[in-house]
Parts: sequence; C-alpha cells; structure tokens
Amino acid sequence: MLAGPMNRSPHVAVVGATGAVGIEMLKTLEKRRFPVGKLTLLASARSAGKTLPFGGEQHTIHELKHDSFAGIDIALFSAGGSISREFAPIAAQAGCVVVDNSSAFRMDPKVPLVVPEINPADVKEHQGIIANPNCTTAITLMALYPLHRAFGVTRVIASSYQAVSGTGQKAIEELDRQIRELAAGQPATREVYPHQIAYNVLPHVDSFLPDGYTKEEMKLQNEGRKIMHHPGLRASITCVRVPVYRAHSVAISAEFEKPISPEAARDVLSRAPGVDVVDNPAKNEYPLPLYVTEKYNCQVGRIRTDCALDNGLAFWVAGDQLLKGAALNAVQIAELLL
Repeated sequence: MLAGPMNRSPHVAVVGATGAVGIEMLKTLEKRRFPVGKLTLLASARSAGKTLPFGGEQHTIHELKHDSFAGIDIALFSAGGSISREFAPIAAQAGCVVVDNSSAFRMDPKVPLVVPEINPADVKEHQGIIANPNCTTAITLMALYPLHRAFGVTRVIASSYQAVSGTGQKAIEELDRQIRELAAGQPATREVYPHQIAYNVLPHVDSFLPDGYTKEEMKLQNEGRKIMHHPGLRASITCVRVPVYRAHSVAISAEFEKPISPEAARDVLSRAPGVDVVDNPAKNEYPLPLYVTEKYNCQVGRIRTDCALDNGLAFWVAGDQLLKGAALNAVQIAELLL
C-alpha cells in the first residue's frame, strides 16, 4: 500500500526515456497536462548527456544508476524486463511508486496489473510496483471487458495483427529498409526478424513454449484472467507480426454465458470508456491501424453474430499499441495514484 498521500505535483522519472515508449510517455504526460512538479529522464550510459523536450524546455538525460531514485515520487519504466527486474525494486525501496511497462512483474501476485478503465481499484493494493499489461492484451480487453460485464465471457479465440513498432525502433527501420531494397531489385536484408517482414506476415511473436504457443499468445489468457478477475477465462490466440508500422489489430471470436446480439453489443460498447464503435460496413467503415495511430481510444467494429459458437460474437478491435498498449495506460495509472 502507498505510504501516505501522493505529492500533488510529483517528481516524475521516465526510465528508458529515449525509447519509442519513453518518448510517447513524455508526450502523453504533456498532452494530458499531468502535474509534473519535477522531471528526471533516465536511460543507458550511451544516452546520458543528450536532451529531450518537455514543457517547453530541454531536459538532460541521466544514466540510470542504483541511486537514481532519491526524492522521486513516480517512475514510469519502459526499458525492458531485465532493467525492470534490477531497478524497480530499488526504486520502490527508495519510496518511489513504479509503473512498469515490461512483463517482469505482470503475473506476480503481489503486483497489481491494471487497465484503468477495467480495474482501477487494484492500484490501491500496490506495494511500490504496478504493472502495465501486454499491449495486445490491453487493446483486446478494451473491447472485451465491457461485453464481459454485460454478458459474461467464457472463451475467446483470436488472431492478432501486430505492428513492427511493437518490437522497437530497429524493427521499424528493418521494414523501411526492406521495402526500399526490394523496390530497388535487391534482396531484403534481415537483422531483427527470422524472415523478411516486408510484404509478408510472420505467425511468430515472442519465443515459443513447449506446447507450441508463444509467450505473447499466453499473455492474453493469463493477463486477461488477472485484470478482469476472471480465473475461468479460456483463450486460444495466434499472434501474427504484419508489415504495418504502428497500431495493433485483433480479430476476436468470443463465447458468452448470456445470449448476445450485435445490436446489444454495439449498445454496450458505445457507452464503454476508451473505445469508439466504428462499424458501418456499407460505407467501408471499420477500425484500421492507419486511423487509430496516435489516437488514445481503441476502435471496435465488424461486430456480428459468431456462427460457430453458442452465444457467440465476432468483432475486430484496433488500437495504438504505443499509447493504450503502453504509454497512455502507464500515465493513466499515474493519474490514479494522484
């Protein structure tokens, strides 16, 4: 639990400030007018000394060290699991509340895993660390949870269409480079992915487990159960990397306890926070990664009765995985702490 009230103009640190998510965290803090009293930017030694803009000023980046957290109230971490495992407990020990974007603590029973539109009260249970969910999980649950509240979801079968920016800046550069190479009649060179990503799709996100699923695929079931407080949820997911720069999409078939119709689903979703219904196939209107990029809300469409499931609904959701899947969700958690 939080030891006393949070400073109303907190000293905020961003760990991994130079990464794609770190930069989005700074933009989101600024755009949402988060009351930052003081800002500290932390990154690896090679980024130390560089500057990033925030609040009309340039802020110098400092090297992340064990003594970096004295006097800091909230630290937003997005520097990878190994950094989080090493430094988040140190930050918490120093009296800082960590909002961690990595997978390091998500399934730790002592660490709340929070989507503010779904389980905001779980924030109160923190012991210094709060976890941000996997980006695909967050985007999926924005549409699935309101339907679960109304109709009781029992199982989900889904396929994701995940943008290369989910892998990081080097993957964006790889897609860009491969398109240019192929356009010039040259072979595509690979560094990040095991196969060419340009003009291709890879049914392979994260590392494979002994049962044939990948870690990413199991996150949706495991994290979904924890966030929705629904231990009986069953989910079979295939995660696919697609040659899209930004924003993830997910095709979902869900089975519910109660009868559900597309009309009833649209009514529930139209009132849900953080999600917009974009569903007019007659006018070719449905969620597209291109149009959710840099938007805070996720979009849901292609809502129809699933003809293979009892009490089934099929739908398509898209969201900016750098925002709702990462930076925005972290800043919303920080807002709850205030």
